[in-house]
Amino acid sequence: MDFTFTEEQQAAVEAAKAVFGPVAPDSVPSPALTPGAVADDFDRALWSKLADADLLSLLLAPEQGGAGLDAIALCLVLRESAKALARVPLLEHTAAAVAVQTYGSDELKEQILPRAARGELVLTAASAGRTGHDPAQLAVSAHRDTDTDTWILDGAQTGVTWAHNADHIAVPAHTPQGRTVIAVLPHPHEGLTLAEQISTTGERLGELHLDSVRLEPHQIIETDEAWDRLHQLLTTGTCALALGLGERVLQMTGDYTSKREQFGYPVATFQAVAVQAADRYIDLRAMEATLWQAAWRISTQAGGALPTAGDIAVAKIWASEGVRRVVQTAQHLHGGFGADTDYSLHRYHAWAKQLELSLGPAAAHEETLGNLLAAHPLG
Repeated sequence: MDFTFTEEQQAAVEAAKAVFGPVAPDSVPSPALTPGAVADDFDRALWSKLADADLLSLLLAPEQGGAGLDAIALCLVLRESAKALARVPLLEHTAAAVAVQTYGSDELKEQILPRAARGELVLTAASAGRTGHDPAQLAVSAHRDTDTDTWILDGAQTGVTWAHNADHIAVPAHTPQGRTVIAVLPHPHEGLTLAEQISTTGERLGELHLDSVRLEPHQIIETDEAWDRLHQLLTTGTCALALGLGERVLQMTGDYTSKREQFGYPVATFQAVAVQAADRYIDLRAMEATLWQAAWRISTQAGGALPTAGDIAVAKIWASEGVRRVVQTAQHLHGGFGADTDYSLHRYHAWAKQLELSLGPAAAHEETLGNLLAAHPLG
């Protein structure tokens, strides 16, 4: 495999490093130190810097004010954001904007994309379903009222990231005909209520309730494949966040064990420590290889032995299992220092658990992969 990145993709990485580099993880609100939600809003100052660096419009077409890049470029930027624990809805915003650009009506594109590219509108997506374990599109029903030519939505979605601060929420829903549509729902809106939930990271999530919410036809994306593509990008982006976080945690572990001495020697020189760190390095390389395979499939829609969903499932299995093992080993090798709230590792641990379970834990994707292998026998 050739994972050489293009000049444009590498430029996106450099821009991301310039924005995220000054962010101090120690300044990120800690769920261990803050009762309830760690903050009412995401990092608006950092959001403005992302907009100024044109990183909010990476995947949008030039005519929409974007760079016209692909999922690989987005994942490269997300990787850098996770190293700094950046509190911004970059993944959700970009994925929802791409869905609007690719499948939305001209009126919806004109209404949303130019302002989304500049960061003036914030987008997010509901992807957890009613319980976090069922398909998101089954949690909300949508039908068209022919008398008023409007769509009516009813149902609920749990754990919607950044819902309280977003201007539009992409909500999947099922129709009486068994099709999946995406409602691009303005917030606030009549019939929409949000209850507060708290994530493992301490961020505010929204439990979204829809009670006979009415939307105009142009606010509904009816293309059959739209939700699958949006969900795939969200899942792959989560893998990129897990990779970036894991790389930063392993670096922190290497720095600490190189300085911490026992019996007159750095503990990093002890075989038991070195072997554990080496195992976690292998995890990260596997996470990286499967991530780029999945992002490449999304970006090119290239064929393969399995559908694209198979590569994404493999990437998320490695991301979920790998990031969990990396932070657990880091805590072990840091000793009691890893749990010290004056040190940033406990923040990374909380974020890692959130990423491990977001968009489905490893077991859920193993089931998906098994179903795909049954339907598409290899050999």
